[in-house]
Amino acid sequence: MIDLLKAVVLGVIQGLTEFLPISSSAHLRIFPELFGWGDPGAAFTAVIQIGTELAVLIYFRKDIWRIGSAWVRSLFQPEYRGTLDARMGWFIIVGSLPIVVLGVLLKDIIESDFRNLWIIGTTLIVMGVVLGIADRVGRTDRPLGKITMRDAVLMGAAQALALIPGVSRSGATISMGRFLGFDREAATRFAFLLAIPAVVGAGLFELREIPHGHNDFGWGPTITATVVSFVVGYAAIAWLLRYVSTRSYTPFVVYRILLGTGTLILLGAGVLTA
Repeated sequence: MIDLLKAVVLGVIQGLTEFLPISSSAHLRIFPELFGWGDPGAAFTAVIQIGTELAVLIYFRKDIWRIGSAWVRSLFQPEYRGTLDARMGWFIIVGSLPIVVLGVLLKDIIESDFRNLWIIGTTLIVMGVVLGIADRVGRTDRPLGKITMRDAVLMGAAQALALIPGVSRSGATISMGRFLGFDREAATRFAFLLAIPAVVGAGLFELREIPHGHNDFGWGPTITATVVSFVVGYAAIAWLLRYVSTRSYTPFVVYRILLGTGTLILLGAGVLTA
């Protein structure tokens, strides 16, 4: 019962933080440590992210179907090859390659060294500052329809930085999108779509680690956390897209800096263990 209650809490944390540019993996590392639960493990973290990505699949189902069908048709019907949806399919595929390749090559480091709280606290602060700068200097004059392969590669490279907890997958991708001149909603929407192959792939890959890997939870709590993260995550998507259409990312920047600073202070005071 205790593990199920922990799983519900961690599922809520995952659902609330996955789509906000504040790093869900950092929260799933910091707060369990703060609560005295220890590190739930990279496998648990990766698997429950499937819940939030399922929320993306359902929320963007029309966009995904349109892009997917146009991409498939473009392979056989030349008239579809120049359409935005067909090109968007290629952009998502190519943009996903950096995080997939690095995720496989750096798997052992990701699951050990990168989960150090000193690293996480520092990346929260640094990438928070980067997000703030990107949001202020971005031209905000490019809609998603103006995206190019170069943009997809650059945003894909930025997404790969999220292999380090504390960076934030959406935060890194959005920051690059803003530097490239995309408006907030366009950068956020592409960040959501770009994350689907990487997160679902990582979650399925780590499923085998749940029974015997570095994971404090078994199947029951893991499935519970995944379901909770889906429900909470779906609500978070709708809220964030409405929010960014009219407001800046400044509150998230401030929150990241405060959380990162607080984490480093607690580490220095011995309250948290790195």
